[in-house]
Formats: sequence, structure tokens, C-alpha cells
Amino acid sequence: MLLKKTGTRLRSAWILSAALSLGAHGVVAADSETYPSRPITIVVPSAAGNVNDATARLVGEELTKVWKQPVIVDNRPGAGTTIGTRHVANAPKDGYTALLTFTAHVQNPSLYPDIGYDALNDFEAVSEVALSSTILAVSPNFPVKTLPELVELVKANPGKYPYGSYGMGTTGHILGELLKKEADLDMEHIAYKGGAPLATDLVAGHVQIGLIAVGTAKALLDAGKLVPVAITGNKRSALLPDVPTFLEEGYTGFEPDAWMGLLVPAGVPQDRVQALSKEIARIVKEPEMAKRLMDLNLEPVGNTPEEFKKVLHDDYEKWTRVIKDVGITRQ
Repeated sequence: MLLKKTGTRLRSAWILSAALSLGAHGVVAADSETYPSRPITIVVPSAAGNVNDATARLVGEELTKVWKQPVIVDNRPGAGTTIGTRHVANAPKDGYTALLTFTAHVQNPSLYPDIGYDALNDFEAVSEVALSSTILAVSPNFPVKTLPELVELVKANPGKYPYGSYGMGTTGHILGELLKKEADLDMEHIAYKGGAPLATDLVAGHVQIGLIAVGTAKALLDAGKLVPVAITGNKRSALLPDVPTFLEEGYTGFEPDAWMGLLVPAGVPQDRVQALSKEIARIVKEPEMAKRLMDLNLEPVGNTPEEFKKVLHDDYEKWTRVIKDVGITRQ
């Protein structure tokens, strides 16, 4: 009897020791499968070569080093990110398929009549990876350089000055319509197919006012080829500390920062969600990775599932209200 009890204790101690040793690199789920034990796919719901794609690949490389499992980046662009997002919503709930998405995730439910998934309830928050602000910028030859002056000029010349955004239904478009409403401006919207062509036309002066992502415009701003007027967010961006926020200039509704974050399908075991979140948060806060994200004109975050879930819910409510107020829809 003593030998039997001693053997039981030894086995229990061995199991506990094994579980603890896995803590830094993976988890043991209820089915006793160490996570991860096979490749992980990160779906990016936009085209290869943009900042979201670059971020997914940076994070994937680091996860591969830590977990010794390949991380595959799968680009599934189309329909304002809804194609790739729907794919992840319907993926197995095992933690091996994740979505690296951005603010459009909580905007699309108000823009599309039927996207085929619930942006909040069909997903589990993992970690907010980084922030990226949107700016109101003007061409170098534009006659004014501040928001009050711009508003005064456009009001005095109704219909004369159109503004450009990086696409119909994008954050830039939504904010442009919000500015028109808040400042009572008469401005035509020109929707470009992405930030690069918008930046090109702003520099050339073909369109003189634009709402553009900081990441797209930063090099042009640094070179003096574009002039920043105002930036989104509750506080000034560390990337552009001299640029006032819309809030400072007296305009509300521009506070939500554009974010990038990782989600998994709802129903993934919590131990796997927590393990993935812990690694993502650690990775983006590493000095070298933080620098690489800053080089992409992103501000690293790396928070918990609970913190990111609150961001999702708060921003969902904010963008729903703004989009309804300005009356934008997409088919």
C-alpha cells in the first residue's frame, strides 16, 4: 500500500513539473494536447504589402522562434476586410487560426447591410498590437496650414475644395464626413483606391485636402511634401508631437485611435487565448520589436484580452454612432 501511494505521489509530481515547464512556451489543454503543436495561421483581411501584412509577418516570425511552430500569414482581402474576417469567424475554435485586423472590424457592421458575422460576439479578443492615427493633411501650396483657417477658407468657398480619403467607407472617409458635419462645410468627397494614390495626388496638388493614415504619410510629412493640420486621438501622437488633435481644436468625435489587433473565433479555449495573448504582448513590447513597429509608424500596445475587449466594445459604440450621424452606407 505504501509503495502504491508513493508511486501515485511521484506521478503527480512529474505531471505538475511537466505542466510548469511548459508554461513559458505553451499550454496543456483539457484534451492533453500541448498548444501549439502544429502551425498557426494569421489571416490578414487586406492585401499583401501593407502595414497590417508587415505587422502580421513580424509577429509571426517572433511566435515561430518562441513556439517552434510555423506561423503562416494568409492574406484574404476584399469587401472592406469582411471576406477574410468571415473566414476566421467560421474557422475551427482551436486557436490555430487568428485574425490580424484593424479598426474597420468595428466599423463594417454599420457600413454593410449583411456582413455574415457578429463583429463582437463571433470573436474573442487576444491583444491589441498597435495604434495608428489618421491625420488631416494639405498640399504644401494650400493657402492655410491650421484647422481654424481651413474651416474658415472652405466655408467662404462652398464646393470649391474637395477632400480625398483612402477609400469609400474607410476611417478617412468617415472622419471627413464628420468634419463636414461638425464644421458645417460644403466639400465633395473623392475616394481613392488606397493611401498611396491619395498621397501622390496630395503632393501634386490635384486634391489639396486629405484624410490619410500617418503610416502612409509620415515620410512625406518629414520631407515637407505634405503639411499636417490635425490628428485623431485623445492626446497627441508620439510620432507627430507637434500636430494638434481635433479635440484640441474644438472638434469632438475624432478621439478613437485607429488600432490593429489579434482576434480568434469565439469558443477557443481560454488557456489558449491567454497563452497567445501573453506572447503577443511580450513580443510587441520587446525593444527591438517596438522599434520595428515604430519604423512602420505604429505605436506598440500589447494588452490583455480583457483590455482589448473593452476597446472593441467602446469603439464599436463610438463608430456606430458616428457612421449613423454622417449617413454613410456601403452595399
